[in-house]
Amino acid sequence: MNERVSLTDLRQGVRPVDHPPARSGRIGVLLLNLGTPEGTGYWPMRRYLKEFLSDRRVIETPRLLWWPILNLIILTKRPGPKGRDYASIWNNERDEGPLKTITRGQAEKVAEHLKAVAGDRVTVDWAMRYGKPEVRERIQALLDQGCDRILLVPLYPQYAAATSATACDQAFRALMDMRWQPTVRVSPPYHDDPVYIASLVASMKRELAKLPFEPEVILTSFHGVPKEYLLKGDPYHCQCVKTWRLMREAFGWPADKFRMSFQSRFGTAEWLQPYTDKTVQALAESGVKRMAIVAPGFSADCLETLEELNGENREIFMHHGGEEFAYLPCLNDSEDGMQVINHIVERELQGWL
Repeated sequence: MNERVSLTDLRQGVRPVDHPPARSGRIGVLLLNLGTPEGTGYWPMRRYLKEFLSDRRVIETPRLLWWPILNLIILTKRPGPKGRDYASIWNNERDEGPLKTITRGQAEKVAEHLKAVAGDRVTVDWAMRYGKPEVRERIQALLDQGCDRILLVPLYPQYAAATSATACDQAFRALMDMRWQPTVRVSPPYHDDPVYIASLVASMKRELAKLPFEPEVILTSFHGVPKEYLLKGDPYHCQCVKTWRLMREAFGWPADKFRMSFQSRFGTAEWLQPYTDKTVQALAESGVKRMAIVAPGFSADCLETLEELNGENREIFMHHGGEEFAYLPCLNDSEDGMQVINHIVERELQGWL
């Protein structure tokens, strides 16, 4: 027979001795980013690429056509070259990709901020959609710490099915296996949030002031997606254009000096245009000698910014007649970057704190 519990005990939250463990009413915040391989060698790179490129949100090609291409060609040929690309930007001190280092720093600084705002009621964690730490594992860790309410924060300013949606999918898969699910909120995209735009512009102006030259053109480069996704109703393209327009207006520059483009395409299908590499080449060939490039769609520097933009596109510009090239870093866990993330988290926790 269960130990008797008085009405007073019930009001004070006292449970019978044989009552199963119950969560204690804490709040969790989980930052979600894309992911990074666990190493730069062939097999870690292959595992990462397989998980990433097997996602139906990322590659919508019918499986009957895609699986032979992925398993017989891409996963055989791409791990080596991609591993060398990652090795060029690898954080050797921590033995991890910079995206993991920066996302951890963002989570730690959000935790510091929320402790000052809400005391010890909130636990902040972080996870990667592909690779580690896994979303399921970190949600369970929050539950184990007593969090019965969790705010998911996809760190993508512009919404896309292949980024924000797939990160949430992974969280929802974990919830499907739980008898007692936590209450969950998802922070919305913040492509036109005034704090985000102001922080981008402030960060860019500081970085531009450090340069020994004045750029003739600033190119804002967003990660590309197949044009087909736009035609199916994905809002990503429109949100990127709005971010670019608001940034340009804040700078007060004309469209021919403050341009936008889309990077990182692969395959033979048409992707969102204009393409970054083609735009950089055309600028150099048109006589532009000095340019800067920035990637406002990335919340943290990663392969696509450090190697592709600051490496490959720098070479393209110089090879075709350019003379001065600068890559302006992402917001990362800088003061400007944390102002954005803290603002979003605090806003979306309203009513819980």
